[in-house]
Amino acid sequence: MVQELIDLRNCIEAQRYDQALMIIDELEGMGKQAILRNIQSYLLRLLIHLIKNQIEQRLTNSWAASIRGSIREIQKLNLKDNKKSYYIQQDEWQTWLEDSLEDAIRDASVEVMNGTYTPFKLSEIVERDSILMKSQSLLDLTYRYPAKELAAQVDQTLIELPGGTAWKN
Repeated sequence: MVQELIDLRNCIEAQRYDQALMIIDELEGMGKQAILRNIQSYLLRLLIHLIKNQIEQRLTNSWAASIRGSIREIQKLNLKDNKKSYYIQQDEWQTWLEDSLEDAIRDASVEVMNGTYTPFKLSEIVERDSILMKSQSLLDLTYRYPAKELAAQVDQTLIELPGGTAWKN
């Protein structure tokens, strides 16, 4: 990115504005890709913990904190600087979720039931539709609630998960 900034400066100083605009477009694209990669990382973490919850039928404080934290970070990252639009629209999550789910199953196999299941076995028993619906439900909260209310809303949703009532009490 440093080289692009040097090139941009040189283009502006030489009054090559068309080239400067192309560099700016490239820098914008790089920034957007970095944000989307970060969102995908938090999405993977969210899915892993929802898989653990589904298979183990319990909810730990650590898992709840990870789910809540992932949703809060996704909300922050997804909101563009203008605070009015998003990198990923509410109706665009399905593809992102489906693309990340298989990686999440593989990664979760190390943690679920202390690594009892191979990725192949875990893949057979995970109820994908349920995980996708729960994930979408949590992501929907990021569009409906401001940051200061989001954590409480996520917690209310977590109570509905397997083991959620025990976690609350």
